[in-house]
Parts: sequence; C-alpha cells; structure tokens
Amino acid sequence: MIRDIVKDEEFLKIPSVNASIKDKHVAVDLLDTLEHNSENCVGLAANMIGHSLNIIAVNIHQTLVIMYNPMIVEKHDPYETEEGCLSLEGVRKTTRYKSIVVEYEDHKFKKKSKKLSGFSAQIVQHEVDHLHGIII
Repeated sequence: MIRDIVKDEEFLKIPSVNASIKDKHVAVDLLDTLEHNSENCVGLAANMIGHSLNIIAVNIHQTLVIMYNPMIVEKHDPYETEEGCLSLEGVRKTTRYKSIVVEYEDHKFKKKSKKLSGFSAQIVQHEVDHLHGIII
C-alpha cells in the first residue's frame, strides 16, 4: 500500500529497532511507496512511512532491493556532496563514502553482504542513516 511520507523531523530522529519476519508487510508498503515516488526518489527507510524498523528499500541499477537490518561494515574514500530527501525541503550538505560494504537480511531473512560503489553506495548510506535517526 502506498503510504504518506513522514516529514516530522523529531520522529525521524528516533533510532529504529531490528525488523523480523512479522514486519514483511512494512517492506511491501515501502516498495509500493518507492515505486509511486520513483520519479524523484531512489530509496526509502521504514521510518519515512511511519515505522521505526530497520528496513530500507533502494533502487540499485534499476532493481528494487529490500534490506532488513542493514549495517554498513566497511566504508572507503569520503567525499562531500549534497542530497535531497522526500522528508525534507531542499538539499543539504553531507559526507558520504565512494564505496561501502553493507550486511543485511534479504526477503527470506537470509544474511547477505554486498559491496557497493558510486551512487548505489550513496543511496544505501542515506537510508541507513535514517534508521539511526540521522537526517541530512
């Protein structure tokens, strides 16, 4: 189901908790909402649709991916950039890393590890920050 985007910065600053298999309906809503906003959005975190759970949906090379309980375990080559967010007005400066390794659980809650670089890495970093209550 397509959900409204949360714009309450105080709510978005609350760190999320780990998700479990019973939270799969939130992932479905995340994907629906991401697809609905695909013209100006490449990733969403569950708290952006009102759920303080560690779930993100990201568009990586034109493929929508759900990550449960993602953790960035490696990051290399910092750089400064500007980002926008559906939950916020305008763009803001932030530091990102050119390459990362993210560990997460897939839709079957099987542990995965993925090395990402460039824009894909930036998307995942932005959404994982949301899960920690960090907004740009």
